[in-house]
Amino acid sequence: MAIGKSPLCYLSFSLFSALLLILLATLTSGNGLQTPKFHGFSFREITVQQIQLGFKRNQFTSRRLVEFYLKEIDRINPLLKGVLELNPDALSQADKADHERSTKAAISLSPLHGVPILIKDNIATKDKMNTTAGSYALLGSVVPRDAGVVTKLRKAGAIILGKASLSEWSHFRSNNAPSGWNGRGGQGKNPYTGGDPCGSSSGSAISVAANMGAVSIGTETDGSILCPSNNNLVVGFKPTVGLTSRAGVIPISPRQDSVGPICRTVSDAVYVLDVIAGIDYNDKATIETSRYIPKGGYAQFLKADGLRGKRLGIVINPFYLGIGNDTIAIIEKHLNTLRKRGAVLLDNLEIPNLAAYGNSGSAENTAMLAEFRISLNEYLKELVASPVRSLADAIAFNKKNPKLEKLEYGQELFINAEATKGIRKAEKEALSFMNRLNREGFEKLMTKNKLDALVTPTASVSPTLAIGGFPGVIVPAGFDSDGQPFGLVFGGLKGSEPKLIEIAYGFEQATKIRKPPKL
Repeated sequence: MAIGKSPLCYLSFSLFSALLLILLATLTSGNGLQTPKFHGFSFREITVQQIQLGFKRNQFTSRRLVEFYLKEIDRINPLLKGVLELNPDALSQADKADHERSTKAAISLSPLHGVPILIKDNIATKDKMNTTAGSYALLGSVVPRDAGVVTKLRKAGAIILGKASLSEWSHFRSNNAPSGWNGRGGQGKNPYTGGDPCGSSSGSAISVAANMGAVSIGTETDGSILCPSNNNLVVGFKPTVGLTSRAGVIPISPRQDSVGPICRTVSDAVYVLDVIAGIDYNDKATIETSRYIPKGGYAQFLKADGLRGKRLGIVINPFYLGIGNDTIAIIEKHLNTLRKRGAVLLDNLEIPNLAAYGNSGSAENTAMLAEFRISLNEYLKELVASPVRSLADAIAFNKKNPKLEKLEYGQELFINAEATKGIRKAEKEALSFMNRLNREGFEKLMTKNKLDALVTPTASVSPTLAIGGFPGVIVPAGFDSDGQPFGLVFGGLKGSEPKLIEIAYGFEQATKIRKPPKL
């Protein structure tokens, strides 16, 4: 009798299946060190590819995966405060995904099908959850529709697990408020240090770093994806502005706002980007920017030898200044790894108009204050229902509810933005200055030296990328002497995502720095 047809073999398989189900139901310890394991991998640090493989082999279900994350959120989130609100329909969405998979529905072929995802709480979901930017001023507001990226995620079969916490109003209410704090959820904490998680997409980074979700979505106006990813040892992908839709996202500056993935691996971030990138007619910028999307999508650029032949630039001043010697030593080791993997590094480059970059923050602030008032008022007016209908209403709400909003942190950015009168002479001069800065600075540096990417430590390059709408990917690079995680950013010109993916993935596969926090 063939072994494959042995009754004993069938009995053993049934017994194994029964034991596996028991293991799934019970094996989650109080300290989180034991987690369900399947053929060498566990739910902790599980990747999108591993999730899909587990589904294909019938090793677990979407429901079981969602239940794991809900338990971890219940256990860890009271301390870390990375998740602001859970989706009451998450389990029913998981059951729907399991049914679609069992019937081999076409949607089940999507790489994000059945995958639980956390959405930053400034991104609209037309469901039972709130969209508040962490503020009580928007609690109970009703959005007209899902945000453009959420629509794409639902079409791909992703499970919306909940809303990630953030720095309130994407850190654009006051400069005095701590990073990672919001009125509704309190102070988010870095799972590695217990300290600064960085903002404003703090909860998105905290949550995936601490394994409270499979993948997450953040937003960036200036540093709000790159900085939390840096501090929490995860991968952050800030796309070219307009590559992903901002429709339904509580805005700061449409000129700089970008929606992107925050995940534990480069490949996971790329699978998410493949889903959320593309045209959304509610965000006209996506129509023009969609020309950058390569035929066949972005996952094809996940190449282990992606560093070979890439020209990478090193600008010491200002990006490497003020970094400790121990961290510099780690960075030097990584730069040598890049060389060994076939990259060509151009050392000691200079940004042509470096001195002018010192004024970029002032120009950026001048433009953003006016842009914020205009775009926020448009967003609030479109809401089906809301406690506030304008920036002026939000300022008044805070004054009436000082304890709810911890008004001791102030709201000077709100007040300064409300005082603007549109895009007038000062704003136009600021915009012109930044355009010239991009053209004569970063763009000239990249084109003159024929660079594929600029390599910088931590998130110090974020203002340079932000004011030009340029993309950047940050990958875990290690810990400094104080135990603070940090990453390397690979930044490029608009539409350079394919090259950045090859570089970031090649670096990640060569180093594999990422490890979970000891919770």
